[in-house]
Amino acid sequence: MEDARIVELYWERDEAAIAESSAKYGGYCYQIAFRILALREDAEECVGDTWLRAWEAMPPSRPGRLDTFLGKITRNLSLDRWRAQKRWQGQAELALTELGDCLPASGGVEQEVEAAALAESLNRFLESLPQEKRVLFVRRYWYLCSVEELAAWSGRRRGTVSAALFRLRQDLREHLEREGFTL
Repeated sequence: MEDARIVELYWERDEAAIAESSAKYGGYCYQIAFRILALREDAEECVGDTWLRAWEAMPPSRPGRLDTFLGKITRNLSLDRWRAQKRWQGQAELALTELGDCLPASGGVEQEVEAAALAESLNRFLESLPQEKRVLFVRRYWYLCSVEELAAWSGRRRGTVSAALFRLRQDLREHLEREGFTL
């Protein structure tokens, strides 16, 4: 089923929206949750919670990309569970720390506006990268792949991948500063 039709089902409050979302994006969302949580039961629960959160968000939200919308919900739910249960794994903690050093802190009344502007800026940064660097960045900081996994995927040495990630974080920092974000 097309994504636009699935979104319409949510808007119509038709429970088939959940079944269709699960059929189309269940594996995708599970992959995100499992990478973060590393426990099958927790990942499955987060995916189930994703459908509830999507149900609650639509309406009023009408996502432009359903896969990204559901993936973001799953990721946020998984990270919340990960933090609450204090199951931080060394590689994931390092990945979030590395990326966190490049991103400005948000807060206050303008948090949502700042977050949207930051997301747009991050998208512009990613679009400016060659495909291999963009995939490397997303695999590390969205899917939380380890440096070893990235080295195996890219056919490069661990040190080469670490250096490339360091340069990407530096480039991101410079990009954000050019766009007026205070780091």
